[in-house]
Amino acid sequence: MDINKCHLQEDPSNAIRNEIRAFANENNLTFFNPRNHEGLLRTLMMRTASTGEIMVLIQFFENDKKNINLVMQFLKESFDEIHSLLYTVNDKENDSIYDRDIKLFNGKNYIEEKINSLIFKIYPKSFFQTNIQQTLKLYEIIQDYAKIKKNEIVYDLYSGLGTISQFVAKQSKKVIGVESVEEAVISATNSAKENKINNVVFEFGDMKNVFTKNFILKHGKPDVIITDPPREGMHKDVIKEILKLNTPKIVYVSCNPSTQCRDLEILKEKYNIVKVQPLDMFPHTDHVENIVLLELK
Repeated sequence: MDINKCHLQEDPSNAIRNEIRAFANENNLTFFNPRNHEGLLRTLMMRTASTGEIMVLIQFFENDKKNINLVMQFLKESFDEIHSLLYTVNDKENDSIYDRDIKLFNGKNYIEEKINSLIFKIYPKSFFQTNIQQTLKLYEIIQDYAKIKKNEIVYDLYSGLGTISQFVAKQSKKVIGVESVEEAVISATNSAKENKINNVVFEFGDMKNVFTKNFILKHGKPDVIITDPPREGMHKDVIKEILKLNTPKIVYVSCNPSTQCRDLEILKEKYNIVKVQPLDMFPHTDHVENIVLLELK
């Protein structure tokens, strides 16, 4: 489907996409057909940061080294504003890249984003909110709902690049983040050092396996829990552990209110819903980010 102008993403995104399509057509390069499972060019991912840095990742279906190099060299020569130029070969049925080997073709393997005075390195497999202006508002609402005190321990579940952990670190005694993507944990640990934040710790692993009795003994019982799970919501075993803790306050952030509602039904056994604040992170779509404050009954 030919789209000449997308109004949602900042330029030079349109120029990059249009030039790749024109180049592919001129050189008789094929586009991936998901029904027949054939074709060269599979997906194009572009990430633009408020710092002006741009990441481009091409996903190829066929491991055609000659034509892969042709496309990547064309991009390198045509767009010197790309700071991170990457590619991967993916012949699976789905187009997720988490189990793929990402190759760096030119530049660096990350871009930098800034929130207030905090700098974060975003790698190709790392989750980061796409709307940076609304992200700041989101974090300010989380901070306001949590009202963390200097002597309090905070758990940041599904912590990603550790952005929320670092954003609230100054107000707290200690923040412990948990994340299942190892690359994100390494990045979060490194960015905390670079941001000179020394009261955050990040643990790697699947939440339902990591968030156990031993984890709580190691880090201490939390005074505040901030949880920002993926679209499928929290695993029932994680919710069971949370209910055992009797943590005074939970701030639940969700990009999928339906799974959030399902989880809240279970948490209502011990918690009152005090505040709810939707936030429009994705203009022109029906998606919202939703923040809920829960307090122990």
